[in-house]
Amino acid sequence: MLGGAPAFSEPLHVGRPSVLRPHRVLELIGGALDRRVLTHGGPLLREFERAVAAVAGVAHCVATCNATVAMQLLVRALGLRGEVVMPSWTFIATAHALQWEGLTPVFCDVDPRTGNLDPRSVAELITPRTSAIAAVHMWGVPAPAPQLTSLAREHGLRLYFDSAHAIASRCDGRPVGGHGAAEVFSFHATKLVNAFEGGAVVTGDGDLAERVRAMRDYGRNGDGTVGMLGLNAKMTEPSAAMGLASLEDLDELLALHRERHEHYAAGLCGVPGVRLRDPAPLESNRSYVVVEVDPEAAGLTRDELRAVLHAENVLARDHFHPGCHRSEPYRRAPRRHTPRSLTATEALSERVLVLPTGTSLRNEDAGRVCEVIGEAVRRAPAVRAWASSRTPAAPHR
Repeated sequence: MLGGAPAFSEPLHVGRPSVLRPHRVLELIGGALDRRVLTHGGPLLREFERAVAAVAGVAHCVATCNATVAMQLLVRALGLRGEVVMPSWTFIATAHALQWEGLTPVFCDVDPRTGNLDPRSVAELITPRTSAIAAVHMWGVPAPAPQLTSLAREHGLRLYFDSAHAIASRCDGRPVGGHGAAEVFSFHATKLVNAFEGGAVVTGDGDLAERVRAMRDYGRNGDGTVGMLGLNAKMTEPSAAMGLASLEDLDELLALHRERHEHYAAGLCGVPGVRLRDPAPLESNRSYVVVEVDPEAAGLTRDELRAVLHAENVLARDHFHPGCHRSEPYRRAPRRHTPRSLTATEALSERVLVLPTGTSLRNEDAGRVCEVIGEAVRRAPAVRAWASSRTPAAPHR
């Protein structure tokens, strides 16, 4: 950043796919090719669904081609109408799934300590038009399920969870997956458990699972007759193979992410103004390493620190700036989607940075990233001068 060579010769990415045993993936895909069963509920899909249900501690899993479609199927299967209260602090897909199905996402503020829905803020946004609460386990940190469950019951609302980040996390002593009417996992390539691309609805409600299962296959019942409106949202056998191989390595992946998180915690200890957001005592899978930058204490803004890291080939990201309520198409109708100010969301949006972790990062790499951050803070005036002289790059999302 100040004239030397980058700290890393090759870029370090956030969310680079974790594939511990490629040979196992190829073995499972080879079996599918030998059987000539590549989609439409083959044996790998059924095995994957059983395994995901076991991890989630529920009776039913319906795997889909991606998590956004899974949320669309779920809200339709729940019969939701009108408005759904949800956090603005999430990936835009959480809102898009509702808007695409003709519902209105109403954006709520979050608890700045966890990044998850603040139940008190949710209560202030419930109106006669509200049909549900959609919570998110942000960065795998469990949302306050017991409080949200009580609130939903009090007002006669449905409750479901976007659990894209949170497989193998635990909430209120139970695995994430068994709260509310249903939860939705993502198995996108960047996730802790990946299926190349995929998602799933997990639930203890057998009738709900059957509706979602029919909807993902053109509305067809078990006998092949069409009983309702549906679409093609099936997961393929190669995706299920990748997902199974990933699940087989889940314990190792969890241990690896905990270890990386501990190395970041040690390396950033004592760096002024840069705080590792630690999910403890909540039981997170720790699949994300998130820091919060205090510009006054650090002498640098989050964006200036990100520019430094990018120059050093550390491709840190500003999840999920600027918040759904300040993104299109929702910013065009602020009163409809954002009836109240979202001060905690907007503060987090300007301060958090997600760092690389996972199988593509060694412990010594995590230590080196921390050294870069520490050096940037120590030389903040020179870094700010350098950053101000550069043409701003398009932000990474």
